[in-house]
Amino acid sequence: MNIRRRQLLQMSAVAAATPVVAGCSGGDHEATLDTRYPIGPFGADSTAEEVTEGLDLSGQIALVTGCNSGLGYETMRVLAKRGAHVVGTARTIEKSVAACESVEGTTTPLMLELSDFQTAISCASAVQMMGLTPDMLICNAGVNTFGDLELIDGVEKHFVINFLGHFVLVNRLLPTMMAKRSGRIVHVGSASAYRRAPAVGIDFDNLRGEGEFDATQAYGRSKLANALFSLELARRLEGIGVTSNVVHPGLVKTNIARTAPPLLRGAFDLLGGIVAKSPEQGAATQVYVATNPQLEGVNGAYFEDCNPVVVSGDHHLVDQAMAMQLWNLAEELTGDYLLSVDYHTTARPPGYRA
Repeated sequence: MNIRRRQLLQMSAVAAATPVVAGCSGGDHEATLDTRYPIGPFGADSTAEEVTEGLDLSGQIALVTGCNSGLGYETMRVLAKRGAHVVGTARTIEKSVAACESVEGTTTPLMLELSDFQTAISCASAVQMMGLTPDMLICNAGVNTFGDLELIDGVEKHFVINFLGHFVLVNRLLPTMMAKRSGRIVHVGSASAYRRAPAVGIDFDNLRGEGEFDATQAYGRSKLANALFSLELARRLEGIGVTSNVVHPGLVKTNIARTAPPLLRGAFDLLGGIVAKSPEQGAATQVYVATNPQLEGVNGAYFEDCNPVVVSGDHHLVDQAMAMQLWNLAEELTGDYLLSVDYHTTARPPGYRA
């Protein structure tokens, strides 16, 4: 699967409006099909409804973060339409209620502010008190501030919201999913993980604003963290029945760019209809990975345009050592909010620390 015309247009549009940064984009990157996993009939133009056509998700539980707009809303809408009971979260209960009430099917609204780890505990507890165990956990919510450095409890904002908040939520929901020995965890990443992240990958010495700040790199770093989180989680879950995969939805016309600089926002408004996917198309990959029967048991893969892919060039998407280091750091930063989880992992590489 070579880069298609849409992808070339996307890259050109973003390059025209985005400052050059010293990130992972120094080399050429090409996504090609990863034939180790099942290849489906869908692609960049497929919609979430199309990839679930004919599926009956009755009796299944899905949890979707960021359900109130964009990809999260479309994901919730389609899963509920196919019969799943969808727990939808948003930063305020009002936004979650409004979103849930506007879709057809069974939904439950909950509040989740990913910058406040205590709300992740409350969210997971509410799910469990209702007697629900997610069959699908879709970590969709995220921010891209495009602005100056902001710290949350001393840690850079993108890293906290896009990664650490979901790290706590997943930890809190895992025990019941593992006890059931089934379930799919889908992390919404981005090509920024290999195109815009710092050249070193996760720059562990610059997560608290120690060095020069670049919002583009900060977003890329947080999305690389999502990918590495999925990679290490998949390793720990091997053989348990719960899977972890990461997806790049593509360049999608959503409101995540609302805080972008005028030049970038103007370019996106002008070219968005040509180069960007619609939310219906953007949600397709995460919905496909969460539901498609052919992907049962697929664990630790990276998806773009509704198919597993391998990305060429210099990047850290599959850097297992970095993934383990990131996991250890995340536990240090969020330890007061975590449960102790026994992954029963038998294959532990050299240097492993639980």
